Order: sequence, then C-alpha cells, then structure tokens
Amino acid sequence: MTTAEGWTAAVRDRLAPGRLLPLGTAAEGAWITERTVRDVLGRSAEAVRGVVPGALRIGPAYPDPASETEAEAEESGAAGTGALLVRASFGAVAGRPLPELTEELRAVLIAAAEDGIGLVVAAVDLRVTALLDTAPPGPAGPTAPPPGPTSPATDDPLALAALGVTGVAGVTDTLGPPVRRSADGVRVEVAVTAGARPLDVARAVRATVTAAAPEGTAVTVVVSDLRWAVSSD
Repeated sequence: MTTAEGWTAAVRDRLAPGRLLPLGTAAEGAWITERTVRDVLGRSAEAVRGVVPGALRIGPAYPDPASETEAEAEESGAAGTGALLVRASFGAVAGRPLPELTEELRAVLIAAAEDGIGLVVAAVDLRVTALLDTAPPGPAGPTAPPPGPTSPATDDPLALAALGVTGVAGVTDTLGPPVRRSADGVRVEVAVTAGARPLDVARAVRATVTAAAPEGTAVTVVVSDLRWAVSSD
C-alpha cells in the first residue's frame, strides 16, 4: 500500500460509522461507534514522531464463535461485550529504531483507548506498511476536523434529559432517532464534547435518562460522535 492509499483508507474509515464497540464492561449499557474510536486513536497516532498513520480497525479480541468467518463478524454490527483488539497499519519514517517506534505507538494507542475513551483493550496489532526516508507533505495549513452532524431538533423528554448532562455536545441520529424506544428498552444516541471521557459521559447519561424514564426501563447509550472545538483563527 502506498502512502497516499494509506491516507485514503484512513479518511474512508473515518467516514463510516462502523460497528458498535462496548464502553467499559457489559453491565455499563454503553457503546461507541468504531468511527469515533478511530478518530481518537488516529489523532493520537499522528502525534507519535516518525509515524504516518494508515488504516485502523477495532473489533472483538475473541470473536463470537457463532460467526464462521471474519467477514461475518465484521457484518454483525456489534462487537460483543468482551475485550477489544486494535489493528493499526502505519508508515515508519527513518530516524528511529523500529522496535522503539512500535512500542511507543502501541503504548499511545492503548492509553488513548483505555484512559481517553474507556475501552477494554486486550491487544494492539501493528503492521508496518511502508519504510519512508522522509515524512510525506502534510496539509498546506492547519485544518480543522470536519464538523459533526447538526443535532436534530427534538422535544423528547429523554433527549432533553441527556442534553443536560455535562460533556454531552448534542443528541445525534447516526443510527436512527436520537431516542429509540422498543420492547427491550430505550436507546439514546449522543455526541460527546472532545476532551470528555466517553465512558464517563455515557454513564452519566444512562443514570440521568434512567431516572427520567418509566421505572424499570432498560437504558442503553450510544456515543456516535465527538465534537471538536474549532479555532476561530
């Protein structure tokens, strides 16, 4: 894979919601889209000197045995409730020993996933796709991340309750309506302010919505976006 292809794959990955990944443990009732995780991990990888990030994939470390193939596991949507495996490809720029570079990148990705997001990571699988003499040219000037989708207007009382939680930047409709009611309970989909830990925000949203919902309602929270502050410069 060429450097350009690696960047193209990374951009394409960021545009697709991907599967749902469990935040914390199975009992948390909280999930996050793979796209949101890739965004955080990709930014963290970019900060490692000598690394040119490529494709990132996050999925179950121990796939459901009912899935006969990896392709079927990819199509299943949810990653289950166990620990996760992070797969990252990258180009390595000359100037640093490769073992040192990979160990730093692995540590950075684990810290970003566990401490920054709230995922449980079993392992990080790294693949060097190119050995580069120099880093490829970056953008001509500083660029802001693309804006997240506008929060849909809603007067749903459960959505309004979620919006009152610190760290919630908005409700979202990436996977359906912001509040989805079914026989199994209620699912609330939110965007989190960048810098807030998604697991902590999701826990707070779940507690708040549970208190506002009819007694006995099972509440699930999905984090589908991070809202990055955009400089006015």
